[in-house]
Amino acid sequence: MKRRGRVLQTIVLAVIVAAVLEIGGIMIVSHWIGGAATFGLMLATAVAGALAARSEGRKALTEAKRQMQTGQPPGRAILDGLCILGGGLLLMLPGFISDLVGLTLLLPPTRLFYRQLLLRWLEKVMRGGGSGPFIIGKWQGRH
Repeated sequence: MKRRGRVLQTIVLAVIVAAVLEIGGIMIVSHWIGGAATFGLMLATAVAGALAARSEGRKALTEAKRQMQTGQPPGRAILDGLCILGGGLLLMLPGFISDLVGLTLLLPPTRLFYRQLLLRWLEKVMRGGGSGPFIIGKWQGRH
């Protein structure tokens, strides 16, 4: 139970720090280019993020279907899909730091980095280490 409390505290702290950084970034950009232009830029990145996520998501779904039809496990395509979903969501959030991370999640060359991180984390969870109790703890007899 103590571990879950620490994880929750870490998540809450990360959300607060991210929000403060995003607000600071918005304030700096609005000082440089003005409030209306900043709002327009944030709106444009949200729309572009939704369109890019839709396009890249279709590619990942097509690849997953192709792999399943050939009898291959669609692991890479599923991880790509998770990265694309996260990237699209980050681009739709207001703020420029989340936009930068979201963009890197959508672009295939930089998505490789995130896919490797996800793969390592999943391997650690499946071996019983890391933050696995939240996902597979009940299957392992942990409560």
